[in-house]
Amino acid sequence: MQRSTAQVEGDTVAYRVIQWATGGVGRAAIEGILRHPDLDLVGCWVHSADKVGRDVGEIVGQGPIGVLATDDPEAVYALDADCVVYAPLMPDKREVARLLESGKNVVTPLGWFRPTEADARMETTARDAGVTLHGTGIDPGGITDLFPLALSVMTSAATFVRAEEFSDMRGYNAPDVLRWVMCFGATPDEAKVGPMLKMLTGGFTQSLRLILDGMGFDPTAEIRTDHQIAVATAMIDSPMGVIEPGRVAAQRFQWDAVVGETTVARVAVNWLIGEEDLDPAWTLGDAGERFEVEIKGDPDQLVTFKGFQAARPEDGWDRNPGIVATANHLVNSIPYVCRAEPGIKTYLDLPLMAGRAHPDLAPKPS
Repeated sequence: MQRSTAQVEGDTVAYRVIQWATGGVGRAAIEGILRHPDLDLVGCWVHSADKVGRDVGEIVGQGPIGVLATDDPEAVYALDADCVVYAPLMPDKREVARLLESGKNVVTPLGWFRPTEADARMETTARDAGVTLHGTGIDPGGITDLFPLALSVMTSAATFVRAEEFSDMRGYNAPDVLRWVMCFGATPDEAKVGPMLKMLTGGFTQSLRLILDGMGFDPTAEIRTDHQIAVATAMIDSPMGVIEPGRVAAQRFQWDAVVGETTVARVAVNWLIGEEDLDPAWTLGDAGERFEVEIKGDPDQLVTFKGFQAARPEDGWDRNPGIVATANHLVNSIPYVCRAEPGIKTYLDLPLMAGRAHPDLAPKPS
């Protein structure tokens, strides 16, 4: 039987939630938790020393809520809670395992979209503790797997599935990540051996495998990767500073699932620092920033998603819609994950999940 410490308030089950890390996703998740009628924020782990001991409400720009941030992981492991939103910059499997061992469900945008053989120990850990681990997000973990699967119900005899992002990275106010992790502003040779392709491949490969599983494609499909680069032809201003001519100013990462020599599924991201002064002369296309899901079959589908990128790059600096969407997906999944059977659960294992109405438009407590 799954362990639950959820508190009943009237007819509503309030799940006790801990937020792990307060970067962009973490801050937006806290906002979502505080608005969600079925959730109660009871703890928060932070990385920065200047946040330790501060009220979490004040960290996210709201009034005090009576929950203080800590940088002590042992205090978090010991805290009585139902679920942890685990959202640091990089995952640590030992931390996730300890959270599960402490009897807490975990939702995270950092992997575990579809378990592999390498996750066997984590699966056992979750089952033994009677809790659930669920990977979710936006890209990967949403646009690149959940949405194609949901839309595919309207097509028969599918032959090809594509999920693709087109983004202007000037709206992503994370200069250290842009420069040192994503390698914008580096030389092409430096970017080719940088960490980004390896980091992304795990998540996007899991998304592809989830599509193959869910739609009945040959599971032995080979996953092929591709990384293309465009360089600046003039100085380009960006959140991380000026990108010099000859340095990386746009990148395209692509993963294909291939059966024989037929590509049956593809996920890709197109990240540009603006659309000017690039070689090759890439653009986002007439449709601008967007996400696309395409399915070839009977009939074909092409669905464009707007709203997950800011109207103007500068509008995304304080509150990036894609970051908020990632956080909301995590938060809204919590009640479903807490009610799930123990283990690592994918979208194929969980029921249809939904967000919640604005508090002003929800039923009033009796």
